[in-house]
Amino acid sequence: METTGTIDDARLVFDAGGMWLLNAIIGLIMFGIALDLRPADFKRLVVQPKGPLIGLTAQFLLLPAATFLMVWLVRPHPSIALGCIIVAACPGGNLSNFVTYLAKGNAALSLTMTAVSTAAALVMTPLNVSFWGSLLPETAEIMREVAVDPLEILAIITLILGLPLCAGMTFAYRFPKASDKLHKPFKWGAILFFLAFVAFVFTRNWGLFLDYIGWIAGIVMLQNLIAFGVGYGLARLGRLEPRDRRAVTIEVGIQNSALALVLIFTFFDGLGGMALIAGWWGIWHIVAGLTLAGIWSRVQVRDEIVRTS
Repeated sequence: METTGTIDDARLVFDAGGMWLLNAIIGLIMFGIALDLRPADFKRLVVQPKGPLIGLTAQFLLLPAATFLMVWLVRPHPSIALGCIIVAACPGGNLSNFVTYLAKGNAALSLTMTAVSTAAALVMTPLNVSFWGSLLPETAEIMREVAVDPLEILAIITLILGLPLCAGMTFAYRFPKASDKLHKPFKWGAILFFLAFVAFVFTRNWGLFLDYIGWIAGIVMLQNLIAFGVGYGLARLGRLEPRDRRAVTIEVGIQNSALALVLIFTFFDGLGGMALIAGWWGIWHIVAGLTLAGIWSRVQVRDEIVRTS
C-alpha cells in the first residue's frame, strides 16, 4: 500500500491478487447467506409486504438521504464524505439475520429483507452512489476524476452479489441436507476472512489511520446511529410490531461494508478516506449491532418475566 500526506491523497493500493481475494471473500459471504434463503423469503414480500417495504424504503431512500445531510452539515474530508455515501448506498450486511435472532426480532422478516435488498442493490446501489455522490461539489469532483459509470458498478455488483446469491439458492434447493451443514461454515469462514482482510488494511496503513482516527471513528459511529434511527423511526411510524421493528432497525443499521470496499478499490483506487470509512464500518457495526441485540434481548426477557409473574 502507498500513502501520501493527507487522507484525500492517500491510496491503499492492492495488486490484482488482492482484489481477486476480496471479490472471492464477498462471493463466499453471499453464497453462505444464500444457503439460508428460500423462494418463500421473496414471496413474503407479496404476501406480507408492509415490513419489507418499510425496511427497503429506509435502506435505499432514507438512509442515503440522511447520510448526505450528515456529510453536508459535518463537512468531513471529501474522501471520507464519499466513503459514507457509498456505505449508505449498499444493501444490508451479512450479519443482520444473526443479530436479529439474538435481539429477539423477526428473523423471517430479516431474511426477506436481506434477499430483496440484495436483489434491489443491483439497481439501487449504482443509482444512489451516482446521485448522492454528485450533489456535493467536493465529492462530485472525485466522481468526475474517476469517471464512475453506474453501469460498471451494476456489472460488478451483479458479479459479486447476484451470481453467488443465485448459485447459493440453487444449491440449497437441489441439496438441502448439504446446505444445512455448509451454511454456517461458509458464512462464518468468509466473515472471518473479511475481518482479517480489514485488519490487514489497517495494519499496513496504521499511521494514516491514527492521524485521522477521530474523524473515522466519530463519523462512522454517527452514521451508524443515524442508520439505526432511520430504521427504527420509519418502522415505528409504520406501526410495525416490536419484533418487526427490531428486524428493520438491525437490517438498516448493519451495512454491507465489504461491498463498499470492493467498489472503493475497483473504482476509486483505494482512496484513503473512503477505504478507512468502509473498513471501520465493517468492524464497528458488528460491535454496535451485538450491543443493541444484547439490550433488546434483556428487555424481552424482563418483559416476559413481568408478564408471567
